[in-house]
Amino acid sequence: MFVDFETMTSQAFDLAIIGAGLAGMTLALEVEKRRPDLRVLVIEFGDAAAGENELDRSITLSSSLNHFDPEACTAKGVGGSSKTWGGRCVSYDETDFLPRDIVEGKCTWDLSVFNDVRRYYEDAAAYMDCSPARFTLHEVPGATDQRIADGFIEGDVLDSNLERWSLPTRYGPKFGEHLRQSPSIFVVTHCLADRLCSSDGIVTGVDVRDCETQRTGKVAAKNYVVAAGGQETTRLLLKSQNVFSKLGKTPESLGRYYSGHVVGQIATVKFSGDPRKTEFGFRREGDAYIRRRFQLAPSLLVRENLLNCAIWLDNPPYHNPSHRNGTLSMIYLMLVAPIIDKKLAPPSIAHTAVKGKENHKIGRHIANVILGIPRSLVEPGSIFVRRYLLKRKLPGVFLYNRWNEYTLNFQGEQIPRAENRMSLAADGKALTIEFGYCEADVRSVIQTHHIFDEWLRKTGAGELKFKADDDQLVKDVMLTSKDGIHQIGTTRIGKSPDDSVLDSDLRVWGVENLYCCSTTAFPTSGHANPTFLLLAFAVRLADRLYSNEMG
Repeated sequence: MFVDFETMTSQAFDLAIIGAGLAGMTLALEVEKRRPDLRVLVIEFGDAAAGENELDRSITLSSSLNHFDPEACTAKGVGGSSKTWGGRCVSYDETDFLPRDIVEGKCTWDLSVFNDVRRYYEDAAAYMDCSPARFTLHEVPGATDQRIADGFIEGDVLDSNLERWSLPTRYGPKFGEHLRQSPSIFVVTHCLADRLCSSDGIVTGVDVRDCETQRTGKVAAKNYVVAAGGQETTRLLLKSQNVFSKLGKTPESLGRYYSGHVVGQIATVKFSGDPRKTEFGFRREGDAYIRRRFQLAPSLLVRENLLNCAIWLDNPPYHNPSHRNGTLSMIYLMLVAPIIDKKLAPPSIAHTAVKGKENHKIGRHIANVILGIPRSLVEPGSIFVRRYLLKRKLPGVFLYNRWNEYTLNFQGEQIPRAENRMSLAADGKALTIEFGYCEADVRSVIQTHHIFDEWLRKTGAGELKFKADDDQLVKDVMLTSKDGIHQIGTTRIGKSPDDSVLDSDLRVWGVENLYCCSTTAFPTSGHANPTFLLLAFAVRLADRLYSNEMG
């Protein structure tokens, strides 16, 4: 049920969860399943009309070159980032949990964690409406021998790894009525959890403030979980370093090793076989959409000491009218149109599609549309219906290319570096973010593409065409790649307080009853969007807390 500030601060709870986003709500619902007798409080800063807010305004970027603006990286209110999330669900790989030289000793979790959390994949898939939790083609009945392109052979390069797609699921509408009727989950919105109070290694309460009346108070519970998203989870721990008093010091890794992904396009691929046999888009498996991606074989990745990277087929750049595709030009014109643009895609996605906006060449795009009639009008209409009007939405737009040539999108792992960090400003409240890429991040992506190219040529399946030489590609990617959406590493899991902030159960080192459930717990970023793994961790934490005598 939804309760007010006075009710919250005058009662005691068994569990207090800070944040009503994907992780916080999944955790609350899972605890309710296991122990409906417990009183679970969820404290949320935003409300139903959450927009511009004081938290995002109090974040400063040291550089905006490689990081999106703070307000584009979070979403306040019940459901959190599910409000704008595209729905891509991807599994991390075993490689991401191995102590590879290239991550410079900063892989502080191991395969035992991965093998354990995978037990909760089906639960996470159910929350995300993308069941079953199959992330390789080998797990899909009858699909083992189906290749992504005519003549492609799996070996050094794999084409069988999958991404699964949610509806996308919006937690507010999906669980709103349940929350209103629940007798054991208590939700307070428009409330700031300002600081954690502790004594001798035990959190004794949370200082809170009503954002409307500015009243202050304290919340008391037996256990506490911070699930406020990457930026605010890190900020709250930085503001509450008193919780580490029993350790005698704050873990040095708190706020450091902020990681995300290197993203972009550096090459195109031309397959040699029948273009009609190229699986360029989505397919249905049961009720969910799935899509294939290229990756290097794990043994090769380790042997060549490369960062993990996924590559998938894409359309030519929307903004460049030389593609001569009326459908692409029509979609581009919609993405740059005032008002309409913000309704079609979140800023982080639109940024990729419309880059080069200062050189629109609108006239040439209009010419493409006219020359492509009727297809340039009918096809976008069909896409619009499937992408925006159906419950199970088409996750993206990928168009057949009769020349069998496709742009390659990549998303690559980033080396965890201490200088990439979140820290408090001098006032002890504002958050400063320092984030950027190093050359090794980008060189690894380029080398992965070269290996892909060599494999295609060796097997006769096709070839890659690079946009520039390697040195120029490094410069281009360093200048154009952006993240901040995937907030990883600043409250990392590890073996001890010397290398991390949390143990493998997400418990804060040195504190008996405090946990963090955030993607910032992940020490390495891999190639994968972290949301799906986070939900599996949330279900696992509920199991740890109330099924295995931890709470």
